[in-house]
Amino acid sequence: MAVDFSQTLIVAISATALFDLSEAETKLIELTKKDEETAAKKFREYMHLRENEPLNQGTGYPLIKALLNLNRYQDDKEYHDESPFVEVVIVSKSTPDIGIQVLNAIRTHELGITRSAFISGASVADYIRDFDVDLFLTTNREDAQKVADANICACAILDATPIDTSELDTEQLRIAFDGDAVLFDEAGELVFKQQGLQAFHHHENEMADLPMEKGPYADFLIKLSKLQNKLPNETEDAVHNPIRIALVTARNAPADMRAIKTLREWGVSVDVAFFLGGLNKTKVLQTFAPHIFFDDSIKHIDAARNVVPSALVPYHSTSLLNDAPQHLDEQVFKPVKKRKKP
Repeated sequence: MAVDFSQTLIVAISATALFDLSEAETKLIELTKKDEETAAKKFREYMHLRENEPLNQGTGYPLIKALLNLNRYQDDKEYHDESPFVEVVIVSKSTPDIGIQVLNAIRTHELGITRSAFISGASVADYIRDFDVDLFLTTNREDAQKVADANICACAILDATPIDTSELDTEQLRIAFDGDAVLFDEAGELVFKQQGLQAFHHHENEMADLPMEKGPYADFLIKLSKLQNKLPNETEDAVHNPIRIALVTARNAPADMRAIKTLREWGVSVDVAFFLGGLNKTKVLQTFAPHIFFDDSIKHIDAARNVVPSALVPYHSTSLLNDAPQHLDEQVFKPVKKRKKP
């Protein structure tokens, strides 16, 4: 009997994002440089000898742990009859026999991951579609770009971070999102990049009552919000609810109102929203301490990853944002001055 996962939040993560496999990756590069023809065989032998060695946490580990912990709010009958709240699929471009170390690590860390895909170097995008994934996290830029271009699901590139992610509390799930070109479509971002800040503020003020179109993370947020509503939520002490969602955006007045109204139109109410007006995002991110922060700006990700796990959301290959001037990122979002009446 097929399992119905239509109401389940499904996250796929690459083995290299879940665990620290940097040593194995370095070894493969070393063997390939020495002799490309024998590299695969020697690497397989190398991995066989180490398949029972433990693996350390990767950048995405706390997020996955916190996601899976949400299943504890489901009673056993509901879990088995209606499918879990959260399902995680681990994806690896290794062969199945090389992947035994990863499977052992899943058991050692007592992660509730039962589905996996070891695809021996094949294209990841096709299999991500087959698993009906809502979010895909990977360290491989090419794989992320293919998934983004195919419009399969929300996806992001999750690089290593210098912080100690083991210190993140996984009893509560905390996720932070940027707005434009992430939750919302890229129309506003294009106006800003192509025409400047004043034009952006004018555009958003004129469109304040018109909801924005969905961005690549809209459907993931909506499904996450629906899951949030199923869980016990203490209104008097919301800070300790099982899921906390944050909007962290460079928008500010007069562009803030439209963001809130758009989320309302989608039936989503985020727990906290920061309209920073050009202020550095790292301070509020460090205080909020999310398990992951999604942003489309390389500049913002490079800064944020020094305080929280951060993932870069790739643009579609045909997006005009790929050709937009980058210097406008440095502009400060200052409030628009009201014109004095004559």
